[in-house]
Amino acid sequence: MNNNNIHTPASVSIKNIGGIDTATFSLSDSVIILTGENATNRTSALQAIMAALGSNQASLKGDTDEGSVQLDIGDATYTRYLRREGDKVRYEGDPYLNDPTVADLFAFVVESNAARQAVRRGDDLREIIMRPIDTGQIESDIEQCQRDRDDIETQLERLDELETEVSSLTEQREDKQSTLGEVRAELEEIESKIEQRDAKIADKQSVKQKREDAYAQLREAQSTLDSLTYDLETEQETLETLKQTRDEVTTTLDDVSEVVQDDAEFQQRIEDLRERKTSLTRRLTDLNSIIEFNEEMLDERPEQALQQTHDRKQNQAALTAQLAEETTTCWTCGSDVSTAAIRDTVEDLKSVRQDVVAEQNEVTSTIDELVTRQSKIEEQKREREELTERLESVDDEIKTTQETIEKLETQIEAKEAEITELKDEVESLEADTDDTIIQLHQDATEKEVRIERLEEEIEELTETIANHEATIATRSELVDERDALTERLTDLRNRVDQIETDAINEFNDRMETVLELLGYDNLDRIWIEQKETEVRKGRRKTSQSTFDMHVVRTTADGAAYEDTLAHLSESEREVTGLVFALAGYLVHDVSDTVPFILLDSLEAIDKDRIAKLIDHFESETTHLVAALLTEDAAGLPDEYQYIESVA
Repeated sequence: MNNNNIHTPASVSIKNIGGIDTATFSLSDSVIILTGENATNRTSALQAIMAALGSNQASLKGDTDEGSVQLDIGDATYTRYLRREGDKVRYEGDPYLNDPTVADLFAFVVESNAARQAVRRGDDLREIIMRPIDTGQIESDIEQCQRDRDDIETQLERLDELETEVSSLTEQREDKQSTLGEVRAELEEIESKIEQRDAKIADKQSVKQKREDAYAQLREAQSTLDSLTYDLETEQETLETLKQTRDEVTTTLDDVSEVVQDDAEFQQRIEDLRERKTSLTRRLTDLNSIIEFNEEMLDERPEQALQQTHDRKQNQAALTAQLAEETTTCWTCGSDVSTAAIRDTVEDLKSVRQDVVAEQNEVTSTIDELVTRQSKIEEQKREREELTERLESVDDEIKTTQETIEKLETQIEAKEAEITELKDEVESLEADTDDTIIQLHQDATEKEVRIERLEEEIEELTETIANHEATIATRSELVDERDALTERLTDLRNRVDQIETDAINEFNDRMETVLELLGYDNLDRIWIEQKETEVRKGRRKTSQSTFDMHVVRTTADGAAYEDTLAHLSESEREVTGLVFALAGYLVHDVSDTVPFILLDSLEAIDKDRIAKLIDHFESETTHLVAALLTEDAAGLPDEYQYIESVA
């Protein structure tokens, strides 16, 4: 027994909900039985209570555009307003619940209850069971954790590549250092020969100084030209890389653009489905009104029916005829048919109503799926914007690089002209000397330029190697972080698995308790099994958990065997769905959220079992409100509160 079932007086005031014009009644006991024959607005009263508690499953009266319900619990008042806007009904006010999800599933156990419907259709029950459990944050954490670990794996792979690069760069540096030593030795030899030649030349000191100055300028100009040429080659390589990047970004942008073009189509499909859902909701409302109207006309005495329905008969008749075209013509439009035929028509309309509910659930599921896909399209839109910005940035860099290349080419052309002039000057100064000294000075200039370039390259290699080694030194930290993420990922996945396992075990225990209470001879056990199935998400396959329901029966000779939901009779399936929904009320502690259990459409259960069910759940909630036929309510205790008619 929970601690929230201390009875608090409550009252309900209804206007234009379902088939009710106006009605006010109190909930003065912990168990309230709305009793009577069909078409006594029992279901409409439950819908009104649901609306006040926060549900959006109530319907407006067919001949009005506004309705309301007020629920007073102790000193608190909760009010809900319903207004028809075209094919839609807008809900306003201050309900008991801000989020009715859990209550709709497990507290409001009416005919259209999603948990009961899922069992009827044989759906995967995981979504129903896990919907109240906030695994969304855990699953989001799993995805983020997986992304972080993948990123670290990529970094570790990059470290392996860096180690290979360091080995190669070290070899290159050693080769260049060896070459540098050789070139320096060659330069020393050339300079020695120049000194020997200079000692033999009887030039004046001024001529010698001019010659040395000219060679110094030539060497400097040659060195500058070499640097400019190196910079030009670097910029040209950068330009090629940028062009390649631009091609890659353009290709990716084209792919993303093709997907994004479907956004308008998705939006249109969603709007069409929402309109379809609205249409189905309206049709469901109309069907409920018609069924209640026809049942009232069938079950009440003729003189009472004429008195109570004269004003709305004209409004209902046209709608009844419209929706009954799929079956037989209803007597309300004037045809002369037997009472049995009318009852058959009502049953057919109930079947149509069940089909409409099923289609409505299917449309809702499709809308959710499309909305999810639309969110992915929005992500692709953002990616497209980022790619467009990246493309613009790359184009700007290409433009800047091309301008730099043009400047370098101009500078190189000018420097080459300068070198030509310097060479001419050197040759004029050496006019009186032999060609050997000229060649020696030219060789010396080339060696000095090469030495300068080798020193720069060795310095760059040394800096690159140092940076790589500093990055490689982070390996142990990355490995520790990866291991921690792997452990966290395992923990998160186990947590979801454990939540699912615990939920299933508790559901199975609760369903066993309720089923044992009801005492069906041919239904020994109803249990849920967790399975892992492989599903495709995009281009990859992944494992997905599913919850399947099983039934264990016993033969006449006492032998137990497993059966499936598909083999259950309609009444057995109804009982199974009811047991499943009520088990959910216990498993998810719904009484902590809403102090009500609302029961309807219990015709598949006999009156003795209904009495046991109500007695069992009375202790689990503050208010248990059940809509029962008169004969089903006959076996219940007198101390319950009975409401025999709702105006």
